[in-house]
Amino acid sequence: MTIYETVKAAVTVRQAAEHYGLQVGRNSMTSCPFHKDRHPSMKLYVDHFYCFGCGATGDVIDFTARLFGISTFEAVRKLAADFGIDPDKPPAAAALAKPRYPMIKAFREDELYCHRVLCDYLHLLESWKVQYAPKTPEEPWDDRFTEALQMHDYIEYLADVLTVGELEERVKAVDILLKDGKMQELETRMERIKEEQENDRAV
Repeated sequence: MTIYETVKAAVTVRQAAEHYGLQVGRNSMTSCPFHKDRHPSMKLYVDHFYCFGCGATGDVIDFTARLFGISTFEAVRKLAADFGIDPDKPPAAAALAKPRYPMIKAFREDELYCHRVLCDYLHLLESWKVQYAPKTPEEPWDDRFTEALQMHDYIEYLADVLTVGELEERVKAVDILLKDGKMQELETRMERIKEEQENDRAV
């Protein structure tokens, strides 16, 4: 049995959704995290999910991959790490596995928040690296190009830690990122940049 099959046998979609901070009703309905969902329109079945609003569907691995913006392989690794699944265990034993650290429930929303802001910033840096690259050796560097070169690898590293790192690493990273309001400041700056870009396009 592959690690993919082991994970799907061990973790239901609802378990993963609740583990990663979604509020699920008694009828297994939740607000879809993949579109602006004012009323719960996503149904969580045992082995798959389906959103009646946007049509998103898939299994627990697809759900996790889409929620964090990662590949299915990275999603399998994340689920296995978060739910303490040993790929060498039979599915019946793996299904009994619980998250290794109860404290994960206390910071999972902060982790999702940090991951979202970091990914938004990373995409912006990747865009700046191309958009503002000097056309000639003599052309002075744009500040945004300089920032992209300086920050890209570090931000990519932090995003990777929150995606597939060990729990201890992720807790430490979240603590550092939320310290002194760093993430809130970055989020505010990102929103301001997005507004400026939209205004520029409208002109």
